Amino acid sequence: MKIATHSSTRTLIQIVIICFYLCLVIGGNAHANLLLDRIVAVVESDVITESELRERINVVKAQAGAQAKLPDEATLTEQVLQRMIIERLQVEWGQRRGITVDDISLDQAMRNLAQRNQLDLDQFRSALLQQGIDYVAFRDQVRTEMTIGQVVRRAVESNIQVSPSEIDALLESQQGSLNTNAEYRIAHILIQLPQDPTPSDIETAKTKIETIHKRAIEGESFTQLAIANSQAQDALEGGDLGWRNKNQLSNVFSRQLANMKPGDISETLRSSSGFHIFRILDMRGNDKVMVQQVLPRHILIRTNAVRTDQQIRQDLVSLRSRIINGEDFSELARAHSEDPGSASKGGELGWTAPSSFAPAFREVTETIPLNEVSEPFKSHFGWHILQVTDRREHDNSDEARRSQARDFIRQRKLSEETELWLRQLRDESYVENRLISGSQ
Repeated sequence: MKIATHSSTRTLIQIVIICFYLCLVIGGNAHANLLLDRIVAVVESDVITESELRERINVVKAQAGAQAKLPDEATLTEQVLQRMIIERLQVEWGQRRGITVDDISLDQAMRNLAQRNQLDLDQFRSALLQQGIDYVAFRDQVRTEMTIGQVVRRAVESNIQVSPSEIDALLESQQGSLNTNAEYRIAHILIQLPQDPTPSDIETAKTKIETIHKRAIEGESFTQLAIANSQAQDALEGGDLGWRNKNQLSNVFSRQLANMKPGDISETLRSSSGFHIFRILDMRGNDKVMVQQVLPRHILIRTNAVRTDQQIRQDLVSLRSRIINGEDFSELARAHSEDPGSASKGGELGWTAPSSFAPAFREVTETIPLNEVSEPFKSHFGWHILQVTDRREHDNSDEARRSQARDFIRQRKLSEETELWLRQLRDESYVENRLISGSQ
């Protein structure tokens, strides 16, 4: 790949940074027992050192486990370096825009990781060390991944919109195929094309994907082929995209799914990003989406600077007594409730799944006996009394299909736009790969 043209000022800054870094390392090398930590890549104003690369490779090997067959050392090293380059570019993009992960959030993420492994933090640290993984380096990598998540949300996800007409069009085009929650576990291999590919670029990439496709059809491990050859960000996971409904996948994938079953490998496919092949690892599905719903009504009085919580609670106690003694709930809600959405309807909220409510409200709707008026309780909206007049198990398939369609379109756009944004970021950035001859 070609290096993007940069101003002399940027180049000078990069040279100064690299020279400064080298001076620090070489200065330390005055001690005979210290070795020069070789620079393996220059990424904008940052560098990747051989020790950092080695540490990441150790993490990849430990996460893969003893049973996984990784590619040869040279291929694995290049794949890991390419991932690190893309990560550095994203982190630098975020830093220029003030995106950071504070230590409190990072510490909580580390505790969550430990808990998922049924360990406390000290045990988790010891487990990493036993696998040959430096704890500090691992912690830094977690910070990097959290930062990248924020970067993608800022650069790509925040700009994605899904309109009702797009949802309608998808549901209509599927002709009932969204009546099920069919999901596919997909692995893929991507051979990228530059933003403005030449005929030679296209022919080279096409030849490479066809060769990989032939090897996969002949029985070579798809996972190993992805690790060794794919240029997608999930290459080191064997190209595994996880469980997705077909509408969460790019159109280039979903068009071939209808006649495929687990184990099948697609034909070679072309998209704006490059050439692909994919394999269906597994399938699952369920026809109906049944949900529990309640039919509640409530009276809300909001807290303010004039009335204390105790005064508001006492007002609601009085209203509750009047309802129990025979006054109409709806009329009292119209007269006293401060919820503009439901007051005019007599406090009625309509059939709703309890999970849609705030936690305090949900708990009462799930536990109160039918037609009983609750004691006053507080949520972040204010103070309430409520009554549940009915409960049912509802076939939520239509609503679920719309929700699925919205999620599918959003996920598909996110995947496509993220891939395009990362390619553009790489093409517009200064990157020098010193593991191979020349630069890219």
